Amino acid sequence: MHVSHSPQAPGSGTLSAGASAFQRSSLTFHPQLARNRWNAVLTALAGLATATAVLPLVLVLAYVLIKGGSLISFSLLTQLPPAPGLEGGGIGNAIAGTLLVTAIAALIAIPVGVGGGIYLAEYSSGGSFASFVRFGTNVLAGVPSIICGVFVYGLIVSTRIFFGQSYSAMAGGIALAVLMIPTVIKTTDEGLKLVPQELRLGALGVGASKMVTITHITLPAAFSPIATGIVLGIARAAGETAPLIFTALFSPFWPEGVFNPIATMSVLIYNFAIMPYQAQISLAWAASFVLVLMILAANLLARWLSQLART
Repeated sequence: MHVSHSPQAPGSGTLSAGASAFQRSSLTFHPQLARNRWNAVLTALAGLATATAVLPLVLVLAYVLIKGGSLISFSLLTQLPPAPGLEGGGIGNAIAGTLLVTAIAALIAIPVGVGGGIYLAEYSSGGSFASFVRFGTNVLAGVPSIICGVFVYGLIVSTRIFFGQSYSAMAGGIALAVLMIPTVIKTTDEGLKLVPQELRLGALGVGASKMVTITHITLPAAFSPIATGIVLGIARAAGETAPLIFTALFSPFWPEGVFNPIATMSVLIYNFAIMPYQAQISLAWAASFVLVLMILAANLLARWLSQLART
């Protein structure tokens, strides 16, 4: 008797064996399996580490809110601080001084930082000088803020270079600008690198100059990341204390110009928190609350700008 055998494609035996093995395995999740147990344990550890990292922020915000939030009033935001040992008063001069010093720092750091970022991204050809600038920017970003304060103190305050004045809002703004410049340079450089090269080539192809291409094409396209870096730099500068102790010092009065000592919230918090008077300690907590809100608002603005860049 003749038995016919149907032809079998090469490798079909392997495929059928694999298919049968796949059919025998269950796709139902079994929590008792060792791999699933380890997955649950490691997930719990990752969640615990995340909670531990966020917990200090939550505790700080909650404590500042409890200690300083209840003291906020219109008079506190608009009046001068009282003399040591007296009740009442406010932190109005420190708020105005913080805004003034930060504005001076921004007016100095933004042009320098954006200009440096434009040079690195658009004009440098990746040579030794560009590498040196990037390296110096990274080093300066990690320098402790007190070093910047001591540097500006020796360069400006001790020499009385500004009309014979020593401590001043201008010196404080310059010290904060030194801290802001690395952040602005790095974000501008990285933001311009994200702009597609086709946009530059298209602008150059229709006869636009290099300057016109940068000002009308690449900078508007990279506006969101550049603005994000600027806002983050301002937020960092607004909360610094050590540079302002060496440069702007403190004043219990309203700002009297950019070439005189000026009050800032960070220095007010430092001075009042170590006083043995409850009124000054309460003002320090209130100033801490206001400063935290300002920095939080700046970071939320930076987050919004970064999300705007993705859309």
